[in-house]
Amino acid sequence: MSLDRTYRGLRVLDLSENIAGPLACLILADLGADVIKVERPRSGEATRSLPPRWGPESTVFLTVNRNKRSAALDITDPVGRDAVLRIAARSDIVVESFRPGVAERLGLGFADLRRVNPRVVHCKVSAFGTGPLGHDRPGYDAIVQAFTGIMEMTGDPDGRPVRAAPSIVDVSTGLWAVTAIQAALARRADEPGAQHLEATLVDSAFFLMCHQVMGYLGTGTFPGRLGSGAPSTAPYQAFRTADGAMMIAAATDRLFEKMCLALDIPDVLTDPRFRTVADRVRERDALTAAIEARLATAPAEHWLARVSAAGVPAGPVNDLATALAHPVTLERALVRDAEPLTDDPRIDGLKQLRLPIDTEGSCAMREPPAVGQHTAEILTEAGLSPDEIHRLVPDPMTEATVSPR
Repeated sequence: MSLDRTYRGLRVLDLSENIAGPLACLILADLGADVIKVERPRSGEATRSLPPRWGPESTVFLTVNRNKRSAALDITDPVGRDAVLRIAARSDIVVESFRPGVAERLGLGFADLRRVNPRVVHCKVSAFGTGPLGHDRPGYDAIVQAFTGIMEMTGDPDGRPVRAAPSIVDVSTGLWAVTAIQAALARRADEPGAQHLEATLVDSAFFLMCHQVMGYLGTGTFPGRLGSGAPSTAPYQAFRTADGAMMIAAATDRLFEKMCLALDIPDVLTDPRFRTVADRVRERDALTAAIEARLATAPAEHWLARVSAAGVPAGPVNDLATALAHPVTLERALVRDAEPLTDDPRIDGLKQLRLPIDTEGSCAMREPPAVGQHTAEILTEAGLSPDEIHRLVPDPMTEATVSPR
């Protein structure tokens, strides 16, 4: 199964920044689309300046911009803007993440794109949408986690609200953007005109909490901070042992019984406070204390062997280095060597994470481009004359003055 042929012949214009929009475009690029990333001259998009760095490049940028071509254009200048419209005219999809109203002010809004390309699929990525109330609200992943309640219910019960460490809102928004784009492509036969789509961080964040939202709508209550615990069952959390932590997920009555027998704690199994799942949720603190009193007598490896042998879901609490080096991770071949764009790689030893759907490793993993690396060839493909290209790229080795977006 060659996933990289899925969207071969499709062209995507990537006017987005940060993670959500670029991730959506990366997925399309991995699946074979020709993705053209338009960036500021010289400095490139904002994430190129973020730490940490791998050689000359930000790892955040490297994560979501492989398999793309880069055109460095000053979109605040009419000449640069018109060049972008020329590229858009030959593109199937445009993804942008300008703050609401900015694209229209620049002459790159949906109406402008539809005028030059009557069949364009336009996907707008924003934090709070383009309605009257969300229009002027700036937002990033952490801001939206705080706004939607994710942060308030994350962390230890007696601690402060905590941001989920991965950029879960950005990443999920990128996935929803791809889903919307794929649906639009499927509709093209029946709806041949231009299509406008939206993917917002706030919608994605609420959907990440879909069962918590339903719980609140149905009961009027929502879970407080439970650390690693789950609001709907117990024991289902990380427990301390003699030398560290381990995760146990004994979510059902049957698994709870197996766990108690494996840990040799019959008094906990027969304690009336812990008879049902609802009882165990209500008496979570007492149950945790009883289990940890037993686990404190031996190291995690000892208890993992016993609990797992009993058929109870359990696992170690790894750090990232340990998790990446685990035999299961290596078996999945998630990390692969990036392919250089030229005979002289920009980033020595660059590695990339494959798409979770690319289990056979069929998708290319070409290293992300340098700022403006493909400007001249992209403009040539868009039909610009050599004189027009020279106005935009006077010296191929030196990009023009930076113009902030």
